[in-house]
Amino acid sequence: MKESSQTENKTNLVDKSYKTLESIAGPIIIVSGVKGVGYEELVEISIPGEEQPRLGKVLDALEDRAVVQMFSQTSGAQLKDSKARFRGEIETIGLSKNILGRIFSGQGKAIDGGAEMVAETRRPIQGASINPWSRQYPDDFIQTGISSIDIMNTLVRGQKLPIFSGSGLPHAKLAAQIARQAKVAIKDSNDGSSGNFAIVFATMGVTFDEAEFFRKEFEETGALKRSVLFLNTAADSVVERIATPRMALTTAEYLAFEHNMHVLVIMTDMTNYCEALREVSSARKEVPGRRGYPGYMYTDLASLYERAGRVKGKEGTITQIPILSMPDDDKTHPIPDLTGYITEGQFIISRELNTKGIFPPVDVQGSLSRLWSAGVGEGKTREDHSALKDQLFASYAVGKDARDLAVVLGESSLSESDKAHMKFAEDFEGKFVKQGERENREVTESLDLGWSLLKMLPRESLKRVKSDLIDKYLK
Repeated sequence: MKESSQTENKTNLVDKSYKTLESIAGPIIIVSGVKGVGYEELVEISIPGEEQPRLGKVLDALEDRAVVQMFSQTSGAQLKDSKARFRGEIETIGLSKNILGRIFSGQGKAIDGGAEMVAETRRPIQGASINPWSRQYPDDFIQTGISSIDIMNTLVRGQKLPIFSGSGLPHAKLAAQIARQAKVAIKDSNDGSSGNFAIVFATMGVTFDEAEFFRKEFEETGALKRSVLFLNTAADSVVERIATPRMALTTAEYLAFEHNMHVLVIMTDMTNYCEALREVSSARKEVPGRRGYPGYMYTDLASLYERAGRVKGKEGTITQIPILSMPDDDKTHPIPDLTGYITEGQFIISRELNTKGIFPPVDVQGSLSRLWSAGVGEGKTREDHSALKDQLFASYAVGKDARDLAVVLGESSLSESDKAHMKFAEDFEGKFVKQGERENREVTESLDLGWSLLKMLPRESLKRVKSDLIDKYLK
């Protein structure tokens, strides 16, 4: 009798099916008379005349009602005779080290035509931020092969450093170049090699052409071997768009903390992600915050960004480069504004440099890496890195001021030093910042290039570097 009762209870827990669909509004379906339904629980909606049920998840559970957000469109759905089955589980992703080299949709379904992956484990995609007590300070250099990043705004392993771009700017090409070229010298690995480095790349709401661009870039350059791609396009549902970065970060956590890999996570475009949050919030009739975005957007973004870092006792690390396109190039817009509060600096894509034909058009003055000093110096990059960076910054600033002054007063009114700095600023943009899309510079090559540009300036103006470094490197 006892065994029969246990079996009956187990059956009731598993089979939570209801034919009480109350309303359908856009992607939102409300089911009434439900019991024991949890937040984020997966739901199957069976519609008469359709063989396969449509999938959704619980957005909210209010007393005996459940608000369900559908992964696909609700066109053709009907209230009569439709059935909702609550599966009693949240969204998960199957993981294995063999996931490297694969391409998935934003829902975690393989779309590369390869063999079905045998999952070693399944993990919930929600995850959690790294406990501050468990964090270890980032202090190792990641080389991107891009001088304006490696020298001027150094990326450090375990850091979260976004790219702020704008409509029509080449952030997609920059993201692909970083993913293709990024590497780290792993001093603490068993074999001393850098082969334990992986890329997790996620797109959210991009065009089909842009998604195909990323796919071809990874396949044709061989970068796919060490990468995992999650591609969500503008044609896919907003619920999938919200799940995509969580799929990527759960994969990164598995590779980093289970297989001791050093993972670089690149996510584009966070603006599309936030637009999806706003759309879902509007469908739920929530009170809007700034510019219509939900008031919890800061918390939601933090739940993604704070999953990057180093953990005490773990060899693996997660570094994040989220990319967002600022509406109207406005840094005070809620998305870049909140992102700036959470992350450790930003790379700014300059529209002015892009107009001049400079790629990558990274604004070295507007950009900032708050942890750069932890990744440079002897044993990491080179002893002269810090001083050279400061001198390049200072000289470039003087050169830009001289260029602005020449527009007003004429170049003939400038001193010889100002003229030299103005020429330095031109060459700094044209030779140091500008490099080809396939040009991969070693950090020592970028440092030497910086010293070669400083030869243009009088020695007395080099106040940010010590004389012994000048004697050693300024030959």
